[in-house]
Amino acid sequence: MRWVAAMANIVQFEDVGLRYPNSEGDTLSDVQFTLVSGGFYFLTGASGAGKTSLLKLLYLAQRPTSGTIRLFGEDAGALPRVRLPGFRRRIGVVFQDFRLIPHLSVYDNIALPLRVTGVPESDIDTPVREMLDWVGLSQRGDATPPTLSGGEQQRVAIARAVIGNPDILVADEPTGNVDPDMAARLLHLFESLNRLGTTVVVATHDFHLLGRIQNAHMMRLEAGRLMDPTGALRNPPTRTPA
Repeated sequence: MRWVAAMANIVQFEDVGLRYPNSEGDTLSDVQFTLVSGGFYFLTGASGAGKTSLLKLLYLAQRPTSGTIRLFGEDAGALPRVRLPGFRRRIGVVFQDFRLIPHLSVYDNIALPLRVTGVPESDIDTPVREMLDWVGLSQRGDATPPTLSGGEQQRVAIARAVIGNPDILVADEPTGNVDPDMAARLLHLFESLNRLGTTVVVATHDFHLLGRIQNAHMMRLEAGRLMDPTGALRNPPTRTPA
């Protein structure tokens, strides 16, 4: 795996730390990395390493305790609240627990982001039908999430996340609840989206996935710290000589 050079930075974490209230220690410490526009990234690490917390910072569901996060060239921490929804709309999220609305049809779950942003109803049907076809669910538009398999629900969640053409797609353990064949299919969907220019970040503890995307990049967390490929800290703290 190698880093792509000479492309615009879309995300920058600068010495970012995160500590939850009443926690005994830091969930993330001194995290520093850059994502380039159009890149494909795997975020790996054991359960409890901090992957989900890092993703929450990335899609603005959580603010860091320390450090700076720059998104699309701006300091995310300095954004006024009125601008946060606009930034969040540029980031599609596939949650680990799907978060589909159970009483809405598959069609309406996928259409929801467009309706929330005020897209006219006359302009919704075509992109929703295209998404249904793209994820292989063109015959399931009238179904409700509880009637779907786990893999089908995951594909609905992906379609909902990308229908608004986000600049960044974030997926938290998207293959954790599906069989190997479905995992490969989901990964192919992410790769197809990436080829259209979307920056993709996939958090996974499944190391078998890492070699399946050509030119993908890997970031590895251990106990809340980002490691380099040798297993050493990517940005070790500066030590003061004794």
